Amino acid sequence: MFFHGTMKVNEKGHLEVGGMDTVDLAGQFGTPLYVYDVALIRDRARGFKQTFDKLGIEAQVAYASKAFSTVAMVQLVDEEGLSLDVVSGGELYTALAADFPPERIHFHGNNKSREELAMALKNGVGCIVVDNFYELELLEEICESLAAKTKILLRVTPGIEAHTHDYILTGQEDSKFGFDLQNGQAETALQKALNSSWIETLGLHCHIGSQIFDTTGFILAAKKIFEKMAEWKEKHAYEPKVLNLGGGFGIRYTEDDDPIQASQYVEEIIGEVKKQAEHYSMNMPEIWIEPGRSLVGDAGTTLYQTGSRKEVPNVRNYLAVDGGMSDNIRPALYQAKYEAVLANRALDKPEETVSIAGKCCESGDMLIWDLPLPKAGEKDILAVFCTGAYGYSMANNYNRIPRPPVVFVENGESKLVVKRETYEDLLRLDLPINEKIKN
Repeated sequence: MFFHGTMKVNEKGHLEVGGMDTVDLAGQFGTPLYVYDVALIRDRARGFKQTFDKLGIEAQVAYASKAFSTVAMVQLVDEEGLSLDVVSGGELYTALAADFPPERIHFHGNNKSREELAMALKNGVGCIVVDNFYELELLEEICESLAAKTKILLRVTPGIEAHTHDYILTGQEDSKFGFDLQNGQAETALQKALNSSWIETLGLHCHIGSQIFDTTGFILAAKKIFEKMAEWKEKHAYEPKVLNLGGGFGIRYTEDDDPIQASQYVEEIIGEVKKQAEHYSMNMPEIWIEPGRSLVGDAGTTLYQTGSRKEVPNVRNYLAVDGGMSDNIRPALYQAKYEAVLANRALDKPEETVSIAGKCCESGDMLIWDLPLPKAGEKDILAVFCTGAYGYSMANNYNRIPRPPVVFVENGESKLVVKRETYEDLLRLDLPINEKIKN
């Protein structure tokens, strides 16, 4: 059984997180329920940030809020002194509502609207990551109309894709993100940006993949980017002040995953950037990175109540829970794998193998296949680990199921940070075609 963060089994044999009995949490807040281990989030954040500080490197660690964005989470990021990535007007609005310092916000996205860019400029967002020529021209136009200057990074595709242990070196022209580094687009974008009187080009950004378990991809990306930056230094007398190597740092979902420590990612990235800067006689750029999943992924646990069973002789036993793809769509989208225990019987030995089915009217609504568990009855509490990233943020109302609440736990205290949706919430934006609607 793999526990992490503040998890342990208490004297009642119940799973405990942040000093709180998860069975009690399920009783107080209901199920499904997202539970976040705040101490673990803080530990992950400090693992990245303190390594830069220890090595004396100018840097920004920006939380990629698409992984999990709420007012409380943004405030926690601010408490830890991190910067913040947003990818939409909604994420930006959330950050501003949380009173996050706008100068530490980085605005990403491949199709930012005119309204979103204007919103960013009016609120003094610290950096806009420009993704394409359309956006570059639109940003120039809006800056001029508002008489507002801005700072940007140019997002480039360096020709490397990294997922887990798989590294693919390609031309990378076929991507919806960024300016291609090899076909001249990135250089053309740089020239246009440098010619602007409204835009300051801080440097370059790239993002090579997700669930990356070593530093090989980041090192390859840094090498390819520095090769191009050295050319631009000679041709355009331009040296980037900032190099953003993105995120994608992996976490452990199952025993097959073997991630490395945050400090190792940072140390090896710093080492390679230093090496390349010295090799090309360039100034050491400020390094930015964007952990998202790696800050919140394994800090989140989803609690469910078990319900119906279906036994198919000589085939499979199904155990259904009161949530599913409406609160965690990743298994249906990506065949994501998870581990789980019965929170109210955490020390009981497995007696059977079951597959955890969600309650949505969809054959693909399966959370975990072939999970060893004690013989589960009605109303046991199933705790699914490592659901902190892309669970709540991708939650939906399929089958008109209300989205679950979110609870933060730390030092023996719990705090409700997102309320459970109600049936009334589901109808809040609905408009009838006649007046025969019940309130």
